[in-house]
Amino acid sequence: MRAVRFHEYGGIDVLRVEEVERPVPGPGQVLVEVRAAGIQPGEAHIRVGALHERWPATFPSGQGSDLAGVVVEAGPHVRGFAVGDEVLGFTHRRASHAQFVVVDDVNLVIRPAGLAWEVAGALYVAGTTAYATVFAVDPGPDDTVVVSGAAGGVGSLAVQLARRRGATVIGLASERNHAWLKERGVLPVEYGPGVAERIRQASGGRVDAFIDTFGDGYVALAVELGVRPERINTIRDWQAAAEVGARTYGEGAAASAVVLGELARLAARGELEVPIARTYPLEQVQDAFRELEQQHAHGKIVLRPQGRGRTDPGRFE
Repeated sequence: MRAVRFHEYGGIDVLRVEEVERPVPGPGQVLVEVRAAGIQPGEAHIRVGALHERWPATFPSGQGSDLAGVVVEAGPHVRGFAVGDEVLGFTHRRASHAQFVVVDDVNLVIRPAGLAWEVAGALYVAGTTAYATVFAVDPGPDDTVVVSGAAGGVGSLAVQLARRRGATVIGLASERNHAWLKERGVLPVEYGPGVAERIRQASGGRVDAFIDTFGDGYVALAVELGVRPERINTIRDWQAAAEVGARTYGEGAAASAVVLGELARLAARGELEVPIARTYPLEQVQDAFRELEQQHAHGKIVLRPQGRGRTDPGRFE
């Protein structure tokens, strides 16, 4: 099969699509033919070695956690899944950027009817991270919550989940994404110099919670705005969080098929939108990460291992 590999830490050019042996499922595992697999900023950080102390790579390394596809083989003692089932889920083996991947049955859910492949394949990391960040700051109808990176893969879901709890949500994003945020009941604010004053104006001077999906000084900004540390959550700036006592709930805090299934059902019913910025065939993995690392994409970027993908935003079946 074809799979993404890198043999050393480095830039985008170390990524290769190589012929590798197709894996065989063991007890409690299934082999999934991957139809869609999301890519993450964290994967880029691992690839360059920035997270070596936290999540070291073993070479040659694969990559990818998110996945959606069709079960083509089942190992012994598999429960709840059979060959032919359409599923979405995740792997912790850095292996989903490939044509086939072995997945533990406890890390899968059945794809709900009407859920597009690219949404299903991009939901796990961004969705469970957004779920965890909202849980961490516990917003309610009387709260005003600020979300940095509000149009990104995690932020675009966090703003919607916070709104579902009834909170007033201020989303920090570039002006080109303001219309999308407004349509979802979010108050958009331009990031950059002067952002603290713009947040104060939008919030009426009171901010109760802050969800940081971007890093780069937003924990300090939340403190400046008077947010209590226990109601600040960051998924990027762990050092700043440690210094002030903020929270660092991320994907690991909600890494379960139960949470993923709940998010998938919301998305299938149209109650949670998962924006898809672009899809790419597996062979264009370098182009996919090049776009991701520019940090301007609205929503998720997805690889399509079994198809041609699309080089413009949109859906595929």
